[in-house]
Amino acid sequence: MSRAPPDAPPESDAFPGAPHPRLATRLIGHAAAEAEMLAAYREERLAHAWLIGGREGIGKATLAWRFARFVLANPDPNALGARAANNLAVAPDHPVARQLAAMTHPDFALLRREWNPKAKNFFTEIRVEDVRAGLDMFHMSAAFGGWRVAIVDCADELNANGANALLKMIEEPPPRSLILIVAHRPGRAPATIRSRCRRLLLERLSPSEIGEVVGGLAAPWDAADPELREAAAARADGSVREALRRLDPQAEGVGALIDAAIAQLPNADPRAIHKLAEAVSGRTAGDAFEALTAALCDWLAERARSDASASAREALTTLWDKLRAATRETEALNLDRKLHVLAVFEEISARARAL
Repeated sequence: MSRAPPDAPPESDAFPGAPHPRLATRLIGHAAAEAEMLAAYREERLAHAWLIGGREGIGKATLAWRFARFVLANPDPNALGARAANNLAVAPDHPVARQLAAMTHPDFALLRREWNPKAKNFFTEIRVEDVRAGLDMFHMSAAFGGWRVAIVDCADELNANGANALLKMIEEPPPRSLILIVAHRPGRAPATIRSRCRRLLLERLSPSEIGEVVGGLAAPWDAADPELREAAAARADGSVREALRRLDPQAEGVGALIDAAIAQLPNADPRAIHKLAEAVSGRTAGDAFEALTAALCDWLAERARSDASASAREALTTLWDKLRAATRETEALNLDRKLHVLAVFEEISARARAL
């Protein structure tokens, strides 16, 4: 697995210090999903839009990039290369693979949160101007006469206007167009988009599969103590990204603080919460802040799934939406993260105890 150039700007759809999904040469797990995509393509019943859902960090983007490479490298589903393929693999030295790795393929677009060089951080949403710029490719003839492909990573980060712009393209797609939409919470994607996509839900990875992925990522991940890697995989809840957070040498134990705080909900220890808030509020603690947000959202989602009361599920879903909105506002306006974390834990604890 290769890496992006060291002077390249940060990418919002890659874990810091780990290779981007477009550089992955293998797909661990998800053989059934891969076979479903390959069969749909070869049988010429390919949906023009796919919603690929599942927990963050399980390989959704890796599968999307793998499918994009295959379709662009095999534009004719009846050609020998497509008919003889056992999976969606494309050789790393194939011209299409090289162009996608370098982000230079003229018939491909990636829609994601972009880097803001002035603020030195990522925009908090996928803006409508980013969506329109990426989708503009579909209004032109394919440079190589084949397919035009876009990946959206991820649907959870589209703002309302961006989602509407994407919907218009999905509703009236030009011939031989393919839009692959990654969604960490597909049920929260706009219903108008969900109804127009073929949905593919990926399962969480097993600890052994996570260990295999991490072991193939090169330094510093493959250099981690084997016992630590095994423990991180076992506690990652099916997510490679979560395992990397636990192994990140820059995290300095923040993962353990998050685990302890989440485990105590809804009766969180104020001293532990203050310590955690300090740890994730520094200028260089962006990924730790993101990890905490993801963990809180996961806790609320799991609580909503397990609660038998419809009113409680609705209240927890509303609280989930409020947490996401407050986090985005904190990031966009550069508000005090520590105060945000303290307020979030106080509200979650109070609401959860009341329910």
